[in-house]
Amino acid sequence: MTETTDVTAARRLTEAYESIRTELSKQIIGMDRVIEELMICIFSRGHCLLVGVPGLAKTLLISSLARTLSLSFARIQFTPDLMPADITGTEVIQEDKASGERTFKFLRGPIFANVILADEINRTPPKTQAALLEAMQERQVTAGGKKHSLDEPFFVLATENPIEQEGTYPLPEAQLDRFMFNVRVEYPSKDEEIDIMKLTTSTETPQLGAVLSQQAILELQDTVRKVPVADPILQYAVRLVRATRFDTDEAPAFIKESLAWGAGPRATQNLILGGKARALLKGRFHVSTEDIRAVAKPVLRHRLITNYSAEAEGITSDKVVERLLEAVSPESADGGEHAELLGS
Repeated sequence: MTETTDVTAARRLTEAYESIRTELSKQIIGMDRVIEELMICIFSRGHCLLVGVPGLAKTLLISSLARTLSLSFARIQFTPDLMPADITGTEVIQEDKASGERTFKFLRGPIFANVILADEINRTPPKTQAALLEAMQERQVTAGGKKHSLDEPFFVLATENPIEQEGTYPLPEAQLDRFMFNVRVEYPSKDEEIDIMKLTTSTETPQLGAVLSQQAILELQDTVRKVPVADPILQYAVRLVRATRFDTDEAPAFIKESLAWGAGPRATQNLILGGKARALLKGRFHVSTEDIRAVAKPVLRHRLITNYSAEAEGITSDKVVERLLEAVSPESADGGEHAELLGS
């Protein structure tokens, strides 16, 4: 595409984001930050883990979002007895009535949808959790020795309850790393809670309109990857991530005291992709350090493993990221990138 076409597509993304927020506001009260982080994930081709106590409309938000995007939606309720084939599908023997010949036919599972709600993903055993790994990373499933491609766009939006740990199976770090963002869903404010009661205890049934088609989403995802990033911004993202590795010279003293494990290269990739998508959502055609800092918590909070000493003192990964943003200075990272446009 030409530079003019790219800029036009970028403006379409900004306008689509505002339209989606308007539609979601008919059914979802508040949650502006959560919606923004979800949209960044979607336009970056990423997967998202939403963590919050029951009753905060995580499931409703995801299903409503799928409707505004004109995408197929499947909800998978994860339980201790859920098997991998229940997610990916299975092969069955089918008999041809005319010839009597028997053949295997693959019956697709719920994973063959554009938007997958993996509800309470930590309530199912690791074997079933692992069934998602190939789909999330390779966007395909393998059954009976055959590979079956998933339709694009494809997103796994998983929910997790941070309170109840009895009967749960914590996600291994390898699978957590597949999620671009870990999004915290907080309690609503007092005014928001009053609005929620008014909306949900009446006879009103909001109707959501579709904002983007499947093809339009794919085009906008391509646009995100064309957003230019100045070298100082890239260096800032790398310095942030490398500072989380306690065994490197770049790590501050508090990192060495608090972390048992730091973030890998996938964190750097997601900081840049998230920064690109956020810049477009804000109507800009360049990435600034503000964008990188804004996505630092959802990118890093599930990739930093605190040690026993930090846990004993109540130091969470969020607190570590906050101190990290204070310790690692952007310096002159923003210099000159305002002149850059898409396609330059």
